[in-house]
Amino acid sequence: MAITGDSRSQFHVLAVDDSLIDRKLIERLLKTSSYQVTTVDSGSKALKFLGFQEDEQSNPDTPFGSPNNHQEVEVNLIITDYCMPGMTGYDLLKKVKESSSLRNIPVVIMSSENVPSRITRCLEEGAEEFFLKPVRLSDLNRLKPHMMKTKIKNQKQEDQEELKISEIQSDEQQQPVQPPSPQPQPQPQPESQPPPPPALLLQHNNNKRKAMEEGLSPDRTRPRYNGIPTMV
Repeated sequence: MAITGDSRSQFHVLAVDDSLIDRKLIERLLKTSSYQVTTVDSGSKALKFLGFQEDEQSNPDTPFGSPNNHQEVEVNLIITDYCMPGMTGYDLLKKVKESSSLRNIPVVIMSSENVPSRITRCLEEGAEEFFLKPVRLSDLNRLKPHMMKTKIKNQKQEDQEELKISEIQSDEQQQPVQPPSPQPQPQPQPESQPPPPPALLLQHNNNKRKAMEEGLSPDRTRPRYNGIPTMV
């Protein structure tokens, strides 16, 4: 893998070709067009550079992998040969377009064979252009509009995300803080009266017994009939 070009270049192109001669040619043309260029010789190395790891079997919800945070250089366009051993340019195109993190990167296909069905299939899958080899400088002049369109689209998405974050933060700051509701105070329980001392209890019982004895005395239990004769 080789990275060439001025680091101040506005756009960065990832070129993929298994042929060393074709790879050197496309690299020279891209440098002439003032692009920063990274070249690799296979689709698998291209995915690795993009920070893409194969994990389809471990995570079926992610079709072809997940992005790796170690990528330091942003890629603005991928230009790849169609016929390559192992992973073809069409396979690379499909994996890029099925990735939620890479699908916005424009992909251009190159081929030395003019096969209409192949061209149609790549364009339907999402390729921006299909170049016939040998690629010329006039072909590369058609790359910039695709990169500009994607760059503007990505910038709009970033602005929308920043706006959403700022709105959420503003709502959090303006939301009044509710004071904690007062907790109900427990009601005081009435104090139980202590039992009377044994001496008072004994005196109370004696008084009660004395009153009962007085109530059952002969003078009070027999009614008196004064002045009324009684018959025996």
